[in-house]
Amino acid sequence: MNAITRKERNIAGLPVAVIWGYVATLIFMAGDGLEHAWLSPYLIEKGLTVQQSATLFAVYGAVLAIASYFSGVLTEMWGPRKVMIIGLVTWLIGQVLFIEYGLKLNSYAIMLPTYGIRGLGYPLFCYSFLVWVTYRSPDRILATAVGLFWAAWSGGLYVVGSYFPAYMLPKIGYIGLLWSAVAWVLIGGIIGLIVVKDDIRKEQKGNAKEKLKSLLSGFTICIEQPKVAIGGIVRIINSTGIGSLPIFFPMYLSSKYGFTTEQFLQMWGTMWFANIVFNLIIPYISDRWLGWRKTIMWIGSFGMGVMLLVMLYTPQVFGSSFLALNIVGIIMGIVLCGFVPLSALVASLAPEKKGSAMAIVSFGAGMSYFIAPAIVGAFIGSIGVHGVMWIFAGLYFLGAFLMKFMKLPNEGKQNESGHLSEKQAG
Repeated sequence: MNAITRKERNIAGLPVAVIWGYVATLIFMAGDGLEHAWLSPYLIEKGLTVQQSATLFAVYGAVLAIASYFSGVLTEMWGPRKVMIIGLVTWLIGQVLFIEYGLKLNSYAIMLPTYGIRGLGYPLFCYSFLVWVTYRSPDRILATAVGLFWAAWSGGLYVVGSYFPAYMLPKIGYIGLLWSAVAWVLIGGIIGLIVVKDDIRKEQKGNAKEKLKSLLSGFTICIEQPKVAIGGIVRIINSTGIGSLPIFFPMYLSSKYGFTTEQFLQMWGTMWFANIVFNLIIPYISDRWLGWRKTIMWIGSFGMGVMLLVMLYTPQVFGSSFLALNIVGIIMGIVLCGFVPLSALVASLAPEKKGSAMAIVSFGAGMSYFIAPAIVGAFIGSIGVHGVMWIFAGLYFLGAFLMKFMKLPNEGKQNESGHLSEKQAG
């Protein structure tokens, strides 16, 4: 299932359908990300407290984490297309209800459940596609294939999702921007459903016991393969620090140094543009020379811990220099790419249960969107911005330490082509 058939058209070793799936992911995530970098400041201007805004994102993150876990398991049970359809429909329902009955009525009680419903959408749509990619890509380019997915994912969520609102907010306003997201998601969703086939579904016995076993397989694999559990923890850390910044950092930059929301959006988009470019470079370096584990440990985990602190102290040194902030953002976007091989590493630890292993990775990605705002809400009032940033930097350093225990069998030995051998990957 992991090999490409000779009759299938491919580009650089990947099926054309997978390439189009990346396009669908980028467009879908562009729609999903149009509000991420400005929603918290907007809601606070409308009367919410920082803690209430953080709680809203925590609820969204909790639902997202659940959907992220089930995306991998359900993909193996039902096939990717059915799971992607569920993701598309739930996103659309949540978005419409959130706009019409949450934001327009300025009702926090309605915002919580409706924004939560929307949190089911992109994990079910995108992460089920990611599982499909891990099955359809050869081991020799698996990290590169996953890197392309994350390039498309971050390109939509953060690059288009930052530059498009920065340009369109003065023209169509906040609510108009949220409605435009519906068009983005519909287009991406339709493309994805056209190109992705249900060709990885495994036969499932009809009794309830077997179905329950399948649903729990993502957690039982953590007992069978403890390194998969460690990979899930590192995946949580991966997005926790970076995912927390839009919740409180734009207000901090505005109040202390005079940066506008549009400037933060432009910096945010530039950072993720650099991330996309190096998402195509660092996984290649990882596959060929450095190795997956060391890339995650030093470039991803340690690098992000350092750069988060550099981001915090740069305005203190350079004041309101937009150029300095952008340079730091670019470097941060580059080192964040160091986490890309994590999906390939974890999947390779369980070659016969990739869907279950990927369920843990996806669950970790989702949990980060719960943990990040939860930490902000719990500590921002007592230890302030500096204290919270140091907490997140410490988590990244913890991730670097945990990667010491993620060695593959015979790590360090490479075959003649320079990539990890199948024996290593197993």
